[in-house]
Amino acid sequence: MPEPAVTVVPAGWALPAAGLLGLLAVAAAALDGFLTARTTGTSSPGLSQPFGEVARLMRQRRRTMVAADRLLWRVGSAGLLLMALMIITVVPLGRWTLFDLDVGVIWFNAMDVLAWAFVWLTGWGANSAHSLVGGYRFLAHGLAYELPLMFALVAPAVGASSLNVGTVAAAQQGLWFVVWMPVAFVVFCLGVLAIAVWGPFAPALGADVAGGVTAELSGVDRLLFQGGRYALLAAGAAFAVPMFLGGGAGPLLPAWAWVLVKTLALLAVFVWLRRRLPVARPDLFMEAGWLVLLPAVLLQDLIVAVVAAGRS
Repeated sequence: MPEPAVTVVPAGWALPAAGLLGLLAVAAAALDGFLTARTTGTSSPGLSQPFGEVARLMRQRRRTMVAADRLLWRVGSAGLLLMALMIITVVPLGRWTLFDLDVGVIWFNAMDVLAWAFVWLTGWGANSAHSLVGGYRFLAHGLAYELPLMFALVAPAVGASSLNVGTVAAAQQGLWFVVWMPVAFVVFCLGVLAIAVWGPFAPALGADVAGGVTAELSGVDRLLFQGGRYALLAAGAAFAVPMFLGGGAGPLLPAWAWVLVKTLALLAVFVWLRRRLPVARPDLFMEAGWLVLLPAVLLQDLIVAVVAAGRS
């Protein structure tokens, strides 16, 4: 098997990596604002919406609730952003990475599971019925998407015979995994949308139950939660590049540039899908997740295992 062609950079590069993730999140928010403006027919281009929203929330006072568990509430609202930062630590930018973990694929899965805790804590900590309903709705979605997502990550790991993200990217020379693992790629993308509480997985935000988990969030807390959602979309798109899209492979441009181009392209698709996919009721999606997605991705893993065994 090809060795991972990655170099571990000093810890000081974590700050530029966080800044790059922030720029990707701002780009996603700007595109989302632009698409919202086009959908609603407003005259504002929407591209400046993220900056106006940041300024508005920074001036807004934090809401307090009677008997709220403030510590858990604050941890939950800031947790999604922390998850995104932890995910990008194992994503190679070309041949550079912050951590070259032998179990980098499992690292993503571990971070993904944290979304269950953070979103639910956001709903629980506020001591509000509407927030708590939103938290339980997210857990219901999580029961449906988590196992398919886990087995979707198995496919590229088996194809590369490694759990190292750099090795998975290097194993795609000549043929990207997305070409012969399309089911795993689609399920992975659905998982990214789910952990970001995005698109079809928006019932946790629950406009029909007065705001869901974000019902009582305001000021900096709401800013961190909403920013964390965009950051998770960006981190998920970045992780898909070495797992399914060939890493930094591509003509003319350097490897790091191709990683950014592919990440931006997939991130734009994620943002665009917000208005193209119907909202999934948790009970119906659980049925689809267990009866459709899980068998489909297990069949994908079986095919990958047979091909990998034949190659070896």
